[in-house]
Amino acid sequence: MASSKPQTIDDYMAAFPQSTQQAMQVVRDTIHSALPGLEETISYAIPAFKSKGKCLVYFAGYKTHVGMYPVPTAHPALSKAYEGYKTSGKGAVQFPLNKKMPVALIKKTVKLMYVEQLQKLKG
Repeated sequence: MASSKPQTIDDYMAAFPQSTQQAMQVVRDTIHSALPGLEETISYAIPAFKSKGKCLVYFAGYKTHVGMYPVPTAHPALSKAYEGYKTSGKGAVQFPLNKKMPVALIKKTVKLMYVEQLQKLKG
């Protein structure tokens, strides 16, 4: 019996309409651009990127937006930048498909998350 869960990010993205696929590809490319060398994986049935063996950031496609998790939207360096986006207290942000993906903001966020991950690992 074949698994219905995606095995790769390409598999995951293929299940969505073209507009969602395009937006997810921008997010994917932006994450790779910000931190080359991150490992792609599927975790919790959605695309994720690993650093130092731990998942650093996830994204997911929806009918009207692309979600990114966990995003420190309340972080002092980011809070103002995320004011125009729907966020949740659990560190989720929604990037609407009808707007240009905020490439610079995604890069800044992922780099900040990476630095924080390194600090936690150093303990």
